[in-house]
Amino acid sequence: MNELLAHCIHGSIGSGGPWVLLLHGIGGGQGIWIEAASGTASAIAAAGYRAVALDLPGYGGSAHMKPCGIACMAQQVLRLADALAAEHGNAPLVLLGHSMGGMVAQELVARHPQRVAALVLACTSAAFGPSGGDWQARFVADRLAPLDAGLGMASMAAALVPPMLGPLARPGASAAAQTVMASVPEHTYRAVLQHIVSFDRREALPQIAVPTLLLAGENDPTAPSGLMQRMASRVPAAEFHAIPGAGHIANVERPAEFNAAVLSFLQRHIVHEKVSA
Repeated sequence: MNELLAHCIHGSIGSGGPWVLLLHGIGGGQGIWIEAASGTASAIAAAGYRAVALDLPGYGGSAHMKPCGIACMAQQVLRLADALAAEHGNAPLVLLGHSMGGMVAQELVARHPQRVAALVLACTSAAFGPSGGDWQARFVADRLAPLDAGLGMASMAAALVPPMLGPLARPGASAAAQTVMASVPEHTYRAVLQHIVSFDRREALPQIAVPTLLLAGENDPTAPSGLMQRMASRVPAAEFHAIPGAGHIANVERPAEFNAAVLSFLQRHIVHEKVSA
């Protein structure tokens, strides 16, 4: 099995049922999708899909792999999809990406459009900031300043996560997100941050030909709802939905609403025979 495969696969690995690969953000990991954070993987599995919450290179169970950029991550995810197909048979492939994971999903569908049946792009964008480079350089410097001062990932998570949340975040959302972010190796965070600031797939949006849900947090300061709505207008088969009162980590802040929106989209666009969980 591919080395990127998550430690837990939610749902049946038998025949039938589409694969839904869950791709996390820069401060995330597989844990952002499990019960302690959002329960998204279990909710998708309970609906009959085969949900795979994975650790991208450099994270969690894949910490032994070298951290890399968006294109490299997309290639690793494709290798995982190939391994799943070889071991368990072909099935429709859905990508659900949050923040950086949404960029990985966009990269994969741009490079291999025939492999993807549907996309869910959550709290993400098609480019990392305005073009030019100055904004990106300032962002990297500001984001790395706490680490450069020796505070470590746990202290940085405690400073960064609360401002990302919306006014209706559930109790415990901040603690759950901080726990996941604190577990990210510092060298991985540093390396990936340097890679992702050059991401730009804006010109590829009109070529996305599969059903696509753009799922925003109404109060997201990082991937603003208005930006995501404009992004959706450029994707021919896109739907847009904003979760009221949610910020950038909408799946953790308002998991019931987030999961319901994902499942509604999947049930309308990805037909399958339900498999036992």
